[in-house]
Amino acid sequence: MMSAGENAAGDDASDAVLTRYRLFLINERGLAAETVRCYLLDARVFLAQLPEPLIPVLKDLKAGDVSGFMLRYCRSRNTWSAKAMVTGLRSLLRFLHVSGLVPTSLVGAVPTVASWRNGSLPRGLTAAQVTAMAASCDLNTVVGRRDHAVLMLLIRLGLRTVEVAHLTLADVDWRSGQLQVRGKGDRVERLPLPVDVGEALVGYLTGGRPRSDYRAVFLRIRNPQIPMTAQAVRAVVRRACTRGKLPRLGAHRLRHTLATDLLRAGTPLEQVGQVLRHRSQLSTAGYAKVDHASLRELARPWPGSAR
Repeated sequence: MMSAGENAAGDDASDAVLTRYRLFLINERGLAAETVRCYLLDARVFLAQLPEPLIPVLKDLKAGDVSGFMLRYCRSRNTWSAKAMVTGLRSLLRFLHVSGLVPTSLVGAVPTVASWRNGSLPRGLTAAQVTAMAASCDLNTVVGRRDHAVLMLLIRLGLRTVEVAHLTLADVDWRSGQLQVRGKGDRVERLPLPVDVGEALVGYLTGGRPRSDYRAVFLRIRNPQIPMTAQAVRAVVRRACTRGKLPRLGAHRLRHTLATDLLRAGTPLEQVGQVLRHRSQLSTAGYAKVDHASLRELARPWPGSAR
């Protein structure tokens, strides 16, 4: 049985590896903070299931150890979780090899998760569900005004949670009525600021945002009053679902909802991609499957039936 001292030593070794890995992701790979956070979570899961002592075990790591871990991990996960671990584990193994902790590159030992692009329908929310979420915020409280502004950005502009978290006071151009958004790949783009979103932001900024040297728009209300993270933005959505008596929904469902609503209103697919700031048209193409009116025009009549 492992003693307390041995276990502490193992934890120290794992923490040391993760610290070096974090610096590698930031300094060598130049990854965004949210990506680094996710990769470190995946790395911690993989390292935690290895026996002690960690460093000699890494020196003797085999392809079977890697593939065996992935098979066990995927048994109780959905496709998206499994694919995320594939990406994270390959990144970790790449680091372990270049840093000399694993003698042979084992990136190729990570199996690919079977999936098909656009194999499922984008799932949007009904108008009633969206209304229930937005209306669930108590605008008589500072937290309610803040959460309402967060939800309006997600609902009306389809922002990603990390984009909401990274929004700064300087990004809101009140004179031109535009919002500067820092998206994937450090791309900076400008979006029109709808009146209702602007009103929600004003309600929060003038009605309780803590005084702070931080320039982030959204701050924690309770101490420490630091900028909200993408996790905290997702928590806003979860709380709104609870208050609105809705099933637990992910923040990304609001982005899907905006896209499907735009298509059903007759917005061309290309313009939907511009609103969502997709880098590839393939990312937008999946939403074409919910444009039933346009698809109906393409459908061939069933033999022997009236169209």
